[in-house]
Amino acid sequence: MYLIVITGFGEYLEREELKKLAAEKALDYIEDGMIVGLGSGSTVEYALKKLGTLVRDGLEIKGIPTSIHTKRIAKEQNIPLTTLEEYPEIDLTIDGADEVDSNLNLIKGGGGALTREKIIAFNSKRVIIVIDDSKIVKALGIDFDLPVEVVKFGWTSVKKVLEDFKCTVKLREIMNKEPFITDNGNYILDCEFERIEDPVAMEVEINGIPGVVENGLFVGLVDEAIVGSTQGILTLNREAIV
Repeated sequence: MYLIVITGFGEYLEREELKKLAAEKALDYIEDGMIVGLGSGSTVEYALKKLGTLVRDGLEIKGIPTSIHTKRIAKEQNIPLTTLEEYPEIDLTIDGADEVDSNLNLIKGGGGALTREKIIAFNSKRVIIVIDDSKIVKALGIDFDLPVEVVKFGWTSVKKVLEDFKCTVKLREIMNKEPFITDNGNYILDCEFERIEDPVAMEVEINGIPGVVENGLFVGLVDEAIVGSTQGILTLNREAIV
């Protein structure tokens, strides 16, 4: 079950506006002096732009970006940045997601930053996900492929093992059929499932394959999801899950 707080809006809101509303709402949780994990993705970009305004207005925080792209945007917004080495414990992380299930488990990695995102989330006191309501699913894997980051050496052997999980596995490519390269210098294998019945077990099993760096299943890491919907803002809270 979810604890749901609804703030009504009188008219239909376009999808991008819903994402923007959710992202900016999450900034209400940021306080002076915090170390903030800065997630990746299109929804989080709205949060970064608003956070830049708050910093210029006097908010004092330090951010730790989860990707090179996020780092670039944060610098453009003059958000002070630091590193996990300097601050190994993060007060709050705001990130996006590709899918969210009823237990606040996620699939992430559409942008390829899943490994750094998971490291930041794991080292955070609190993780808030910002999404629009199209990202809420009955089961993970229904609408979005599961990304798996793998080292280049032996990636084809990893692909064969992943296919034993009864999924279709494809090497992520960019223009001209060139492999997509992560910020860590690795490949991404996208795994298409009908649905993932047990994300807890699958996260562990996939990460046990030699050559796998990390997979996009985020299990038990999220405290709250802020959802932009045509009904308003929905707050999904882990404390309310039975």
